[in-house]
Amino acid sequence: MRSQHDVERQFDTAIWIIEAVAAPQRSAVPAETLGERLDAGHVRIGAVAGKEAAVLYLVAKRMLDVLVGLAVLTALLPILAVIAVAVLVDSGRPLFFVQRRVGARARREAGRWHWQLRTFSMIKFRTMVAGADHQSSHREFVTTFVTGERPAGGADETPFKLSADARVTRVGRWLRATSLDELPQLLNVVLGDMSLVGPRPVPLYEVAAYHDHAHFARLAGMPGITGPWQVKGRGVASFEEMLSMDVEYLRAQSLWLDLQLLARTLPCVFSRRGAR
Repeated sequence: MRSQHDVERQFDTAIWIIEAVAAPQRSAVPAETLGERLDAGHVRIGAVAGKEAAVLYLVAKRMLDVLVGLAVLTALLPILAVIAVAVLVDSGRPLFFVQRRVGARARREAGRWHWQLRTFSMIKFRTMVAGADHQSSHREFVTTFVTGERPAGGADETPFKLSADARVTRVGRWLRATSLDELPQLLNVVLGDMSLVGPRPVPLYEVAAYHDHAHFARLAGMPGITGPWQVKGRGVASFEEMLSMDVEYLRAQSLWLDLQLLARTLPCVFSRRGAR
């Protein structure tokens, strides 16, 4: 069992990303430059806490991801096919929206385990009209939200979901409301880019807006489809509250906690809480 000291070391370890990615003016690093440095494979963010115990957990977590991911993908193939046809009939091709996101994976170097940051292509069903600029408005929204210039959303405004966007298609509006647009990310899980449970993978322009050491702590773990933010504060939590939930999860993560969050995700999806 990990001691409190071991757990805290995961986040107290010098966050090398500050120097490796953004020094000396981390707030001025463009997202494109950040992506190039991440793809170089030399950006690390703290050590894996708990050593052998943590490594065993990661192995078990990976086995759960593959088994559940393959099983759910197989079971949902008819639904995925229906959604693909609906997107095609409603707004044509492409069927999927692919975006570069930032994630982490555990790597061993010189006898020590650490989290290596990298980018990967996250897959979703397309919910906007073909050719729409998906990033410009969301980039501005996320940047102001991270820097504290935009308050958390209430009933009519959610922090990371721009509602009432005219570019969202009819089918896309329904997919967003039911979170079914996220289903293709199960392929990311099977491929090892993501986990079923973990902090949400964020776009490059969000990481480029991080301006505090604590912001990077939420990257010290495998990104997931669902997590504490989705079941506790989706659509209503501020950035700092979301950050706190993600970091607390990473400090306490276990298979039992992962299973609990997975079980609590379905009621949230059915209730459409925070979905836009």
